[in-house]
Amino acid sequence: MNSAHVDSFVRDRLPPPEAQPEFLFDLPELQYPEQLNAAVELIDKADPDRLAVINDAGSWTYGAMRDLSDRIARLLTEEEGLVPGNRVLLRGPNSATMFAAWLGVLKAGGIVVATMPMLRAGEVATILERAAISHAIVDTRSLTDFEQGAARARTVRSLITYDGDNGGGELEGRIASVGSGFAPVATHRDDVALIAFTSGTTGKPKGCVHYHRDILAPADSFARHILRPGPDERWACSAPIAFTFGLGMLLIFPWRFGGAAVTIETPGPGPLLYAIERHRVTTLATAPTAYKAMLAALDGRDIASLKTCVSAGEHLPSAAWHAWKDATGISIVDGIGATEMMHIFISASGDDIRPGATGKAVPGHRACVLDGAGAPMAEGTGRLAVKGPSGCRYLDDPRQADYVIDGWNVTGDTFRIDEDGYCWFVARSDDMIVSSGYNIAAPEVEEALYAHPAVAECAVVGVTCHERGQKVKAFIVLAEGCDCNADLVGALQDHVKAAIAPYKYPREIAFVDALPKTATGKLQRFALRE
Repeated sequence: MNSAHVDSFVRDRLPPPEAQPEFLFDLPELQYPEQLNAAVELIDKADPDRLAVINDAGSWTYGAMRDLSDRIARLLTEEEGLVPGNRVLLRGPNSATMFAAWLGVLKAGGIVVATMPMLRAGEVATILERAAISHAIVDTRSLTDFEQGAARARTVRSLITYDGDNGGGELEGRIASVGSGFAPVATHRDDVALIAFTSGTTGKPKGCVHYHRDILAPADSFARHILRPGPDERWACSAPIAFTFGLGMLLIFPWRFGGAAVTIETPGPGPLLYAIERHRVTTLATAPTAYKAMLAALDGRDIASLKTCVSAGEHLPSAAWHAWKDATGISIVDGIGATEMMHIFISASGDDIRPGATGKAVPGHRACVLDGAGAPMAEGTGRLAVKGPSGCRYLDDPRQADYVIDGWNVTGDTFRIDEDGYCWFVARSDDMIVSSGYNIAAPEVEEALYAHPAVAECAVVGVTCHERGQKVKAFIVLAEGCDCNADLVGALQDHVKAAIAPYKYPREIAFVDALPKTATGKLQRFALRE
Protein backbone atom coordinates (compact mmCIF):
# COMPACT_ATOMS: atom_id res chain seq x y z
CA MET A 1 0.00 0.00 0.00
CA ASN A 2 1.31 3.44 -0.98
CA SER A 3 0.38 5.32 2.21
CA ALA A 4 0.64 9.11 2.33
CA HIS A 5 1.14 9.04 6.10
CA VAL A 6 4.49 10.13 7.51
CA ASP A 7 3.45 9.46 11.11
CA SER A 8 2.67 5.73 11.26
CA PHE A 9 1.55 5.62 14.93
CA VAL A 10 -1.97 4.38 14.16
CA ARG A 11 -1.05 2.07 11.30
CA ASP A 12 1.58 0.42 13.52
CA ARG A 13 -1.08 -0.31 16.14
CA LEU A 14 -3.75 -1.84 13.94
CA PRO A 15 -4.72 -5.46 14.55
CA PRO A 16 -2.94 -7.87 12.19
CA PRO A 17 -4.87 -8.78 9.02
CA GLU A 18 -5.82 -12.20 10.38
CA ALA A 19 -7.49 -10.55 13.40
CA GLN A 20 -9.55 -8.16 11.28
CA PRO A 21 -12.98 -9.01 9.85
CA GLU A 22 -13.67 -10.05 6.28
CA PHE A 23 -14.53 -6.97 4.23
CA LEU A 24 -17.09 -7.01 1.42
CA PHE A 25 -16.92 -4.76 -1.63
CA ASP A 26 -19.56 -6.47 -3.75
CA LEU A 27 -21.41 -3.32 -4.80
CA PRO A 28 -19.82 -1.44 -7.73
CA GLU A 29 -20.19 1.86 -5.87
CA LEU A 30 -17.90 0.50 -3.14
CA GLN A 31 -15.02 0.04 -5.62
CA TYR A 32 -13.07 3.18 -4.71
CA PRO A 33 -9.88 4.33 -6.49
CA GLU A 34 -6.61 3.74 -4.65
CA GLN A 35 -5.98 7.46 -4.26
CA LEU A 36 -8.88 8.80 -2.21
CA ASN A 37 -9.31 11.71 0.17
CA ALA A 38 -12.79 11.60 1.67
CA ALA A 39 -12.89 15.35 2.36
CA VAL A 40 -12.21 16.12 -1.31
CA GLU A 41 -14.97 13.73 -2.37
CA LEU A 42 -17.48 15.27 0.01
CA ILE A 43 -16.92 19.00 -0.42
CA ASP A 44 -14.55 19.92 -3.28
CA LYS A 45 -16.41 18.27 -6.14
CA ALA A 46 -19.83 19.82 -5.52
CA ASP A 47 -21.38 22.91 -7.08
CA PRO A 48 -19.73 25.69 -5.05
CA ASP A 49 -22.94 27.74 -4.99
CA ARG A 50 -25.07 25.03 -3.38
CA LEU A 51 -26.01 25.33 0.28
CA ALA A 52 -23.86 23.07 2.49
CA VAL A 53 -24.58 24.12 6.10
CA ILE A 54 -27.28 26.23 7.71
CA ASN A 55 -28.01 27.11 11.33
CA ASP A 56 -29.18 30.02 13.46
CA ALA A 57 -25.83 31.79 13.00
CA GLY A 58 -25.90 31.79 9.19
CA SER A 59 -25.41 29.67 6.10
CA TRP A 60 -22.39 28.37 4.17
CA THR A 61 -22.14 27.15 0.59
CA TYR A 62 -20.00 24.26 -0.61
CA GLY A 63 -17.59 26.86 -1.95
CA ALA A 64 -17.38 28.57 1.44
CA MET A 65 -16.80 25.25 3.22
CA ARG A 66 -14.11 24.36 0.70
CA ASP A 67 -12.35 27.67 1.32
CA LEU A 68 -12.63 27.38 5.11
CA SER A 69 -11.32 23.82 5.13
CA ASP A 70 -8.47 24.71 2.75
CA ARG A 71 -7.38 27.52 5.04
CA ILE A 72 -7.56 25.31 8.13
CA ALA A 73 -5.48 22.64 6.36
CA ARG A 74 -2.94 25.29 5.39
CA LEU A 75 -2.85 26.65 8.96
CA LEU A 76 -2.29 23.18 10.40
CA THR A 77 0.48 22.22 7.98
CA GLU A 78 2.29 25.55 7.49
CA GLU A 79 2.06 27.05 10.97
CA GLU A 80 1.29 24.21 13.39
CA GLY A 81 3.64 21.53 12.05
CA LEU A 82 1.04 18.88 11.23
CA VAL A 83 2.33 15.99 9.13
CA PRO A 84 0.15 13.31 7.53
CA GLY A 85 -0.82 10.70 10.09
CA ASN A 86 -0.85 13.07 13.09
CA ARG A 87 -4.00 12.90 15.23
CA VAL A 88 -6.14 16.01 15.71
CA LEU A 89 -8.74 16.27 18.45
CA LEU A 90 -11.92 18.18 17.58
CA ARG A 91 -14.10 19.28 20.47
CA GLY A 92 -17.29 21.31 20.43
CA PRO A 93 -20.96 21.17 19.46
CA ASN A 94 -22.01 20.60 15.86
CA SER A 95 -21.31 23.74 13.83
CA ALA A 96 -20.08 24.87 10.43
CA THR A 97 -16.68 25.69 11.94
CA MET A 98 -16.40 22.24 13.48
CA PHE A 99 -17.31 20.67 10.13
CA ALA A 100 -14.77 22.82 8.26
CA ALA A 101 -12.10 21.72 10.76
CA TRP A 102 -13.06 18.07 10.19
CA LEU A 103 -12.60 18.55 6.45
CA GLY A 104 -9.37 20.49 6.90
CA VAL A 105 -7.77 17.79 9.01
CA LEU A 106 -8.51 15.14 6.38
CA LYS A 107 -7.29 17.36 3.54
CA ALA A 108 -4.03 17.83 5.44
CA GLY A 109 -3.65 14.05 5.76
CA GLY A 110 -4.38 14.12 9.48
CA ILE A 111 -6.56 11.75 11.49
CA VAL A 112 -9.69 13.16 13.12
CA VAL A 113 -10.53 12.26 16.71
CA ALA A 114 -13.78 14.01 17.63
CA THR A 115 -15.05 14.05 21.22
CA MET A 116 -18.43 14.83 22.71
CA PRO A 117 -18.46 18.24 24.42
CA MET A 118 -19.94 16.69 27.56
CA LEU A 119 -16.92 14.47 28.29
CA ARG A 120 -15.07 15.41 31.45
CA ALA A 121 -11.34 16.00 31.96
CA GLY A 122 -10.46 12.42 32.90
CA GLU A 123 -12.28 11.02 29.88
CA VAL A 124 -10.61 13.56 27.58
CA ALA A 125 -7.19 12.72 29.03
CA THR A 126 -7.70 9.02 28.34
CA ILE A 127 -8.52 9.69 24.68
CA LEU A 128 -5.56 12.07 24.28
CA GLU A 129 -3.23 9.44 25.72
CA ARG A 130 -4.65 6.45 23.84
CA ALA A 131 -4.43 8.19 20.46
CA ALA A 132 -1.24 10.17 21.27
CA ILE A 133 -2.98 13.29 19.99
CA SER A 134 -0.63 16.09 18.97
CA HIS A 135 -3.03 18.81 17.76
CA ALA A 136 -6.42 20.04 18.96
CA ILE A 137 -9.08 22.42 17.62
CA VAL A 138 -11.49 23.26 20.43
CA ASP A 139 -14.60 25.42 20.80
CA THR A 140 -13.94 27.90 23.63
CA ARG A 141 -17.13 26.73 25.36
CA SER A 142 -15.63 23.22 25.64
CA LEU A 143 -12.19 24.35 26.69
CA THR A 144 -12.06 23.88 30.47
CA ASP A 145 -12.29 20.08 30.60
CA PHE A 146 -10.00 19.84 27.57
CA GLU A 147 -7.29 21.95 29.22
CA GLN A 148 -7.46 19.90 32.41
CA GLY A 149 -7.32 16.67 30.41
CA ALA A 150 -4.46 17.93 28.25
CA ALA A 151 -2.45 18.90 31.33
CA ARG A 152 -2.82 15.34 32.55
CA ALA A 153 -2.09 13.64 29.21
CA ARG A 154 0.75 15.94 28.07
CA THR A 155 0.59 14.88 24.42
CA VAL A 156 -0.88 18.00 22.77
CA ARG A 157 1.66 20.41 21.33
CA SER A 158 -0.72 22.60 19.30
CA LEU A 159 -4.07 24.03 20.41
CA ILE A 160 -6.28 26.28 18.28
CA THR A 161 -9.55 27.60 19.68
CA TYR A 162 -12.63 28.93 17.93
CA ASP A 163 -15.83 30.64 19.03
CA GLY A 164 -18.63 28.48 17.64
CA ASP A 165 -19.94 30.00 14.42
CA ASN A 166 -19.73 33.55 15.75
CA GLY A 167 -16.57 34.27 13.78
CA GLY A 168 -14.64 35.95 16.57
CA GLY A 169 -12.27 33.26 17.83
CA GLU A 170 -8.56 32.58 17.42
CA LEU A 171 -9.06 30.18 14.49
CA GLU A 172 -11.22 32.65 12.58
CA GLY A 173 -8.68 35.41 13.06
CA ARG A 174 -5.73 33.31 11.98
CA ILE A 175 -7.25 31.80 8.84
CA ALA A 176 -8.19 35.27 7.66
CA SER A 177 -4.48 35.93 7.06
CA VAL A 178 -3.76 32.49 5.58
CA GLY A 179 -3.65 32.16 1.83
CA SER A 180 -6.61 30.54 0.08
CA GLY A 181 -6.38 27.22 -1.69
CA PHE A 182 -4.69 24.02 -0.58
CA ALA A 183 -3.45 20.95 -2.46
CA PRO A 184 -5.05 18.10 -0.49
CA VAL A 185 -2.76 15.28 0.56
CA ALA A 186 -3.07 12.35 -1.85
CA THR A 187 -4.14 9.83 0.76
CA HIS A 188 -4.65 6.15 -0.04
CA ARG A 189 -8.18 4.79 0.30
CA ASP A 190 -6.83 2.64 3.14
CA ASP A 191 -5.07 5.46 4.97
CA VAL A 192 -6.60 6.09 8.39
CA ALA A 193 -9.04 9.02 8.39
CA LEU A 194 -10.57 8.92 11.85
CA ILE A 195 -10.58 7.22 15.23
CA ALA A 196 -13.99 7.05 16.88
CA PHE A 197 -13.83 6.23 20.58
CA THR A 198 -16.56 4.22 22.22
CA SER A 199 -16.84 2.91 25.77
CA GLY A 200 -17.13 -0.82 26.07
CA THR A 201 -18.64 -2.78 28.91
CA THR A 202 -15.64 -2.06 31.12
CA GLY A 203 -15.81 1.67 30.49
CA LYS A 204 -12.32 1.67 29.01
CA PRO A 205 -12.56 3.49 25.67
CA LYS A 206 -11.96 1.52 22.49
CA GLY A 207 -10.61 3.42 19.51
CA CYS A 208 -12.37 2.32 16.33
CA VAL A 209 -10.13 3.02 13.35
CA HIS A 210 -11.70 3.90 9.99
CA TYR A 211 -10.10 4.57 6.60
CA HIS A 212 -10.95 7.17 3.97
CA ARG A 213 -12.97 4.56 2.07
CA ASP A 214 -14.88 3.71 5.27
CA ILE A 215 -16.17 7.27 5.48
CA LEU A 216 -17.84 7.00 2.08
CA ALA A 217 -19.04 3.39 2.42
CA PRO A 218 -22.13 4.01 4.60
CA ALA A 219 -23.24 6.76 2.23
CA ASP A 220 -22.92 4.43 -0.75
CA SER A 221 -24.64 1.51 1.00
CA PHE A 222 -27.13 2.55 3.71
CA ALA A 223 -27.92 6.09 2.57
CA ARG A 224 -27.93 5.39 -1.16
CA HIS A 225 -29.97 2.19 -1.04
CA ILE A 226 -32.20 2.65 2.03
CA LEU A 227 -32.75 6.42 2.30
CA ARG A 228 -32.36 7.16 -1.42
CA PRO A 229 -31.90 10.93 -0.87
CA GLY A 230 -32.37 13.66 -3.44
CA PRO A 231 -29.87 16.51 -3.97
CA ASP A 232 -31.84 19.21 -2.14
CA GLU A 233 -32.45 17.50 1.18
CA ARG A 234 -31.84 19.32 4.46
CA TRP A 235 -30.58 16.98 7.15
CA ALA A 236 -30.78 17.34 10.95
CA CYS A 237 -29.53 14.96 13.65
CA SER A 238 -29.48 15.17 17.43
CA ALA A 239 -26.17 13.30 17.77
CA PRO A 240 -22.77 15.05 17.76
CA ILE A 241 -20.38 14.06 14.96
CA ALA A 242 -18.22 12.37 17.60
CA PHE A 243 -20.84 9.61 17.22
CA THR A 244 -20.50 7.99 13.83
CA PHE A 245 -24.32 7.96 13.65
CA GLY A 246 -24.25 11.76 13.80
CA LEU A 247 -21.23 11.98 11.52
CA GLY A 248 -23.07 10.04 8.84
CA MET A 249 -26.48 11.64 9.12
CA LEU A 250 -25.25 15.22 9.48
CA LEU A 251 -22.00 15.50 7.54
CA ILE A 252 -21.26 12.54 5.26
CA PHE A 253 -24.71 11.86 3.82
CA PRO A 254 -25.78 15.45 3.13
CA TRP A 255 -22.57 16.25 1.28
CA ARG A 256 -22.34 12.94 -0.56
CA PHE A 257 -25.70 13.71 -2.18
CA GLY A 258 -25.56 17.49 -2.59
CA GLY A 259 -27.73 18.38 0.39
CA ALA A 260 -27.32 20.68 3.38
CA ALA A 261 -26.60 20.01 7.04
CA VAL A 262 -28.78 21.80 9.61
CA THR A 263 -26.68 22.00 12.77
CA ILE A 264 -28.21 22.21 16.23
CA GLU A 265 -25.98 23.06 19.17
CA THR A 266 -28.49 22.13 21.87
CA PRO A 267 -29.93 18.63 21.46
CA GLY A 268 -33.40 17.73 22.61
CA PRO A 269 -36.97 17.49 21.27
CA GLY A 270 -37.64 21.22 21.51
CA PRO A 271 -34.58 22.36 19.55
CA LEU A 272 -35.17 19.61 16.98
CA LEU A 273 -38.75 20.74 16.32
CA TYR A 274 -37.63 24.36 16.19
CA ALA A 275 -34.92 23.52 13.63
CA ILE A 276 -37.36 21.53 11.48
CA GLU A 277 -39.71 24.52 11.40
CA ARG A 278 -37.18 27.28 10.91
CA HIS A 279 -34.78 25.59 8.49
CA ARG A 280 -37.27 23.37 6.63
CA VAL A 281 -35.59 20.08 7.50
CA THR A 282 -36.51 17.19 5.19
CA THR A 283 -34.50 14.35 6.82
CA LEU A 284 -34.37 13.89 10.59
CA ALA A 285 -32.27 11.37 12.53
CA THR A 286 -32.51 10.80 16.26
CA ALA A 287 -33.16 8.16 18.93
CA PRO A 288 -36.57 6.57 19.63
CA THR A 289 -36.66 8.49 22.92
CA ALA A 290 -36.70 11.80 21.05
CA TYR A 291 -39.50 10.70 18.74
CA LYS A 292 -41.58 9.78 21.79
CA ALA A 293 -40.88 13.16 23.38
CA MET A 294 -41.64 15.10 20.19
CA LEU A 295 -45.05 13.43 19.87
CA ALA A 296 -46.22 15.32 22.93
CA ALA A 297 -45.04 18.65 21.48
CA LEU A 298 -46.31 18.46 17.88
CA ASP A 299 -49.41 20.60 18.39
CA GLY A 300 -49.07 23.91 16.60
CA ARG A 301 -45.76 22.90 14.98
CA ASP A 302 -45.19 23.14 11.25
CA ILE A 303 -43.19 20.07 10.26
CA ALA A 304 -44.63 19.79 6.76
CA SER A 305 -41.13 19.90 5.23
CA LEU A 306 -40.20 16.59 6.90
CA LYS A 307 -40.13 13.59 4.55
CA THR A 308 -37.72 11.05 6.07
CA CYS A 309 -37.19 10.05 9.70
CA VAL A 310 -34.39 7.72 10.82
CA SER A 311 -34.10 6.06 14.22
CA ALA A 312 -31.04 4.36 15.72
CA GLY A 313 -29.13 4.11 18.98
CA GLU A 314 -31.64 1.84 20.69
CA HIS A 315 -34.53 -0.46 19.85
CA LEU A 316 -37.55 1.25 18.26
CA PRO A 317 -40.71 -0.38 19.70
CA SER A 318 -43.53 -0.99 17.23
CA ALA A 319 -45.88 1.10 19.40
CA ALA A 320 -43.59 4.12 19.03
CA TRP A 321 -43.34 3.53 15.27
CA HIS A 322 -47.13 3.43 14.91
CA ALA A 323 -47.65 6.48 17.13
CA TRP A 324 -45.28 8.57 14.99
CA LYS A 325 -46.82 7.26 11.79
CA ASP A 326 -50.33 8.10 13.02
CA ALA A 327 -49.31 11.62 14.08
CA THR A 328 -47.16 12.58 11.08
CA GLY A 329 -47.87 10.14 8.27
CA ILE A 330 -44.14 9.30 8.16
CA SER A 331 -42.81 5.74 8.48
CA ILE A 332 -39.68 5.82 10.64
CA VAL A 333 -36.68 4.08 9.09
CA ASP A 334 -35.24 2.03 11.93
CA GLY A 335 -31.67 0.76 11.93
CA ILE A 336 -28.86 -0.69 14.01
CA GLY A 337 -25.29 0.43 13.59
CA ALA A 338 -22.09 0.34 15.60
CA THR A 339 -19.09 2.59 15.96
CA GLU A 340 -16.99 -0.44 14.99
CA MET A 341 -18.96 -0.76 11.73
CA MET A 342 -19.01 3.02 11.08
CA HIS A 343 -22.78 3.25 10.59
CA ILE A 344 -26.08 1.41 10.09
CA PHE A 345 -25.88 -2.11 8.67
CA ILE A 346 -29.41 -3.44 9.23
CA SER A 347 -32.43 -1.39 8.21
CA ALA A 348 -35.48 -1.14 5.93
CA SER A 349 -37.49 1.66 4.36
CA GLY A 350 -40.77 2.20 2.53
CA ASP A 351 -42.85 -0.89 1.91
CA ASP A 352 -40.04 -3.10 3.24
CA ILE A 353 -40.58 -1.86 6.81
CA ARG A 354 -42.03 -4.32 9.30
CA PRO A 355 -42.82 -2.36 12.50
CA GLY A 356 -40.95 -3.88 15.44
CA ALA A 357 -38.27 -5.42 13.23
CA THR A 358 -35.00 -3.59 12.75
CA GLY A 359 -34.88 -4.64 9.10
CA LYS A 360 -32.64 -6.68 6.84
CA ALA A 361 -28.93 -6.50 6.07
CA VAL A 362 -28.25 -3.27 4.19
CA PRO A 363 -27.03 -3.78 0.59
CA GLY A 364 -23.28 -4.41 0.73
CA HIS A 365 -23.62 -6.28 4.04
CA ARG A 366 -24.39 -9.80 5.25
CA ALA A 367 -25.87 -10.70 8.62
CA CYS A 368 -26.43 -13.88 10.60
CA VAL A 369 -26.78 -15.00 14.21
CA LEU A 370 -24.29 -17.24 15.96
CA ASP A 371 -25.47 -20.22 17.97
CA GLY A 372 -24.00 -21.21 21.34
CA ALA A 373 -21.04 -22.85 19.62
CA GLY A 374 -20.36 -19.81 17.46
CA ALA A 375 -21.70 -21.35 14.23
CA PRO A 376 -23.53 -18.99 11.85
CA MET A 377 -27.28 -19.47 11.43
CA ALA A 378 -29.37 -17.83 8.71
CA GLU A 379 -32.45 -18.12 10.96
CA GLY A 380 -33.00 -18.36 14.69
CA THR A 381 -31.90 -16.49 17.81
CA GLY A 382 -28.31 -15.80 18.79
CA ARG A 383 -25.55 -13.24 18.82
CA LEU A 384 -25.79 -10.89 15.86
CA ALA A 385 -22.85 -11.08 13.44
CA VAL A 386 -22.28 -8.94 10.36
CA LYS A 387 -19.85 -8.32 7.50
CA GLY A 388 -19.66 -5.33 5.19
CA PRO A 389 -17.39 -2.77 3.54
CA SER A 390 -16.30 -1.49 6.95
CA GLY A 391 -15.60 -3.30 10.20
CA CYS A 392 -13.84 -3.47 13.53
CA ARG A 393 -10.21 -2.41 13.78
CA TYR A 394 -9.48 -1.47 17.37
CA LEU A 395 -6.45 0.70 18.11
CA ASP A 396 -3.97 -1.47 20.01
CA ASP A 397 -6.66 -3.30 21.98
CA PRO A 398 -6.85 -7.00 22.90
CA ARG A 399 -10.66 -6.77 22.80
CA GLN A 400 -10.34 -7.09 19.00
CA ALA A 401 -10.58 -10.86 19.53
CA ASP A 402 -13.92 -10.45 21.32
CA TYR A 403 -15.52 -8.42 18.54
CA VAL A 404 -14.17 -10.22 15.46
CA ILE A 405 -14.83 -13.96 15.36
CA ASP A 406 -14.06 -16.01 12.25
CA GLY A 407 -14.26 -12.92 10.06
CA TRP A 408 -17.60 -11.75 11.50
CA ASN A 409 -18.17 -8.54 13.48
CA VAL A 410 -20.05 -9.69 16.60
CA THR A 411 -21.91 -6.67 17.91
CA GLY A 412 -22.85 -7.70 21.43
CA ASP A 413 -26.58 -7.82 20.61
CA THR A 414 -28.89 -10.80 20.66
CA PHE A 415 -31.25 -10.90 17.67
CA ARG A 416 -33.75 -13.24 16.06
CA ILE A 417 -33.64 -13.59 12.28
CA ASP A 418 -36.87 -14.86 10.70
CA GLU A 419 -37.38 -16.89 7.53
CA ASP A 420 -37.58 -13.74 5.42
CA GLY A 421 -34.24 -12.41 6.68
CA TYR A 422 -35.75 -9.76 8.98
CA CYS A 423 -33.80 -9.07 12.15
CA TRP A 424 -35.67 -8.65 15.46
CA PHE A 425 -33.89 -7.20 18.49
CA VAL A 426 -33.97 -9.34 21.63
CA ALA A 427 -31.50 -7.80 24.11
CA ARG A 428 -27.99 -6.55 24.66
CA SER A 429 -25.57 -9.39 25.18
CA ASP A 430 -23.49 -7.55 27.78
CA ASP A 431 -23.87 -5.08 30.61
CA MET A 432 -24.09 -2.00 28.41
CA ILE A 433 -26.93 0.34 29.29
CA VAL A 434 -28.53 2.08 26.31
CA SER A 435 -30.34 5.21 27.46
CA SER A 436 -31.79 7.75 25.02
CA GLY A 437 -29.47 6.36 22.37
CA TYR A 438 -26.33 6.75 24.51
CA ASN A 439 -24.19 3.75 25.43
CA ILE A 440 -23.35 3.82 29.13
CA ALA A 441 -20.95 1.30 30.64
CA ALA A 442 -22.05 0.24 34.11
CA PRO A 443 -18.49 -0.22 35.49
CA GLU A 444 -17.60 3.36 34.53
CA VAL A 445 -20.49 4.75 36.59
CA GLU A 446 -19.54 2.45 39.45
CA GLU A 447 -15.98 3.73 39.38
CA ALA A 448 -17.23 7.31 39.66
CA LEU A 449 -19.48 6.41 42.59
CA TYR A 450 -16.67 4.61 44.41
CA ALA A 451 -14.73 7.88 44.52
CA HIS A 452 -17.37 9.32 46.90
CA PRO A 453 -16.55 8.74 50.59
CA ALA A 454 -20.14 7.69 51.40
CA VAL A 455 -19.97 4.67 49.08
CA ALA A 456 -18.66 1.39 50.47
CA GLU A 457 -19.94 -0.83 47.64
CA CYS A 458 -22.04 -0.21 44.56
CA ALA A 459 -23.43 -1.84 41.46
CA VAL A 460 -25.04 -0.22 38.44
CA VAL A 461 -27.57 -1.73 36.04
CA GLY A 462 -29.97 -0.54 33.38
CA VAL A 463 -33.67 -0.67 34.20
CA THR A 464 -36.64 -0.16 31.92
CA CYS A 465 -37.68 3.47 31.44
CA HIS A 466 -40.65 4.58 29.33
CA GLU A 467 -38.95 7.84 28.31
CA ARG A 468 -35.38 6.66 27.72
CA GLY A 469 -35.69 2.97 26.93
CA GLN A 470 -33.37 2.30 29.85
CA LYS A 471 -32.14 4.41 32.74
CA VAL A 472 -29.13 4.01 35.01
CA LYS A 473 -29.93 2.67 38.47
CA ALA A 474 -27.32 2.37 41.22
CA PHE A 475 -27.50 0.05 44.20
CA ILE A 476 -25.29 1.40 46.99
CA VAL A 477 -24.02 0.01 50.26
CA LEU A 478 -23.16 3.02 52.41
CA ALA A 479 -19.94 3.49 54.30
CA GLU A 480 -20.16 3.21 58.07
CA GLY A 481 -21.62 6.29 59.70
CA CYS A 482 -23.45 7.54 56.60
CA ASP A 483 -27.22 7.90 56.55
CA CYS A 484 -29.34 7.48 53.44
CA ASN A 485 -31.47 10.52 52.67
CA ALA A 486 -32.63 12.65 49.75
CA ASP A 487 -29.72 15.06 50.15
CA LEU A 488 -27.23 12.22 49.81
CA VAL A 489 -28.97 10.98 46.66
CA GLY A 490 -28.57 14.42 45.07
CA ALA A 491 -24.97 14.71 46.25
CA LEU A 492 -24.07 11.33 44.73
CA GLN A 493 -25.75 12.22 41.45
CA ASP A 494 -23.91 15.55 41.30
CA HIS A 495 -20.65 13.78 42.12
CA VAL A 496 -21.05 11.44 39.14
CA LYS A 497 -22.01 14.34 36.83
CA ALA A 498 -18.80 16.12 37.80
CA ALA A 499 -16.62 13.05 37.30
CA ILE A 500 -17.89 11.71 33.96
CA ALA A 501 -20.25 12.85 31.20
CA PRO A 502 -23.48 14.03 32.90
CA TYR A 503 -25.81 11.80 30.86
CA LYS A 504 -24.25 8.77 32.58
CA TYR A 505 -25.39 9.68 36.09
CA PRO A 506 -27.72 7.29 38.00
CA ARG A 507 -31.25 8.62 37.68
CA GLU A 508 -32.34 6.23 40.41
CA ILE A 509 -30.44 5.22 43.54
CA ALA A 510 -31.35 2.45 45.97
CA PHE A 511 -29.54 1.99 49.28
CA VAL A 512 -29.11 -1.67 50.25
CA ASP A 513 -27.50 -3.58 53.09
CA ALA A 514 -25.56 -5.88 50.75
CA LEU A 515 -25.10 -6.69 47.05
CA PRO A 516 -26.01 -10.13 45.64
CA LYS A 517 -22.86 -12.13 44.91
CA THR A 518 -21.82 -15.63 43.98
CA ALA A 519 -19.96 -17.92 46.37
CA THR A 520 -16.72 -16.68 44.83
CA GLY A 521 -17.64 -13.03 45.39
CA LYS A 522 -18.69 -12.11 41.84
CA LEU A 523 -21.51 -9.60 41.52
CA GLN A 524 -24.82 -11.01 40.26
CA ARG A 525 -26.14 -8.16 38.11
CA PHE A 526 -29.07 -10.22 36.90
CA ALA A 527 -30.39 -10.37 40.47
CA LEU A 528 -30.35 -6.59 40.66
CA ARG A 529 -32.15 -6.25 37.33
CA GLU A 530 -34.85 -8.60 38.53
